[in-house]
Amino acid sequence: MSKSFPEDFQECVQFHGHLCPGLVYGYLVANESLKLIGLSRAEDEEIVAICENDSCAVDALQVVLGTTAGKGNLIIRNYGKNAFIVFERKTKGAYRFSKKQQYEYKGDNRKEFQRLDSAVANGVSTDEEKKRQKYLKALDLLFRNFDEVFVTERVVMPEPSFAELAQSLACSECGELTMSSKMIKTAGDHLLCIPCYERLN
Repeated sequence: MSKSFPEDFQECVQFHGHLCPGLVYGYLVANESLKLIGLSRAEDEEIVAICENDSCAVDALQVVLGTTAGKGNLIIRNYGKNAFIVFERKTKGAYRFSKKQQYEYKGDNRKEFQRLDSAVANGVSTDEEKKRQKYLKALDLLFRNFDEVFVTERVVMPEPSFAELAQSLACSECGELTMSSKMIKTAGDHLLCIPCYERLN
């Protein structure tokens, strides 16, 4: 990992498993969100991220914002859009960030990037060339002004629900403990987990 990358971004790469431009998009959104809402990483559910995709960007939001699947403050509505909403519970403030359509490389290695980008787009690049292309694009994006990459909009929205808590009960068929709110009651008043219900119906 290059020393050119900030330490918290390197943490994102370590968590995600590889360096890519998508991760940078999430990192940029996460840091801009914290700046706008005036908070640091969420310890619990103070911040909620609503992602309109399930891309690499989501992992950077988990690392930087503390919005995670396990805490229930990461919501994925997979519309396939490069857009994210960050909601802060105390003030009920929310911002939506959507990626701008055009990307143009502005770094110091323009000719190299154009050659690599063309090779990747045409499916004739080597694995090393793909990695280099991703590296150059990620580095270029990382130090852009945020508004060059994303459109920011203050939005008004209902407060997202807190993570659901419910008693665990034994499935009438398999006996495994299952969150009661996820179980299905049959005509005979038996409670089934979803896999057993689908298998029997």
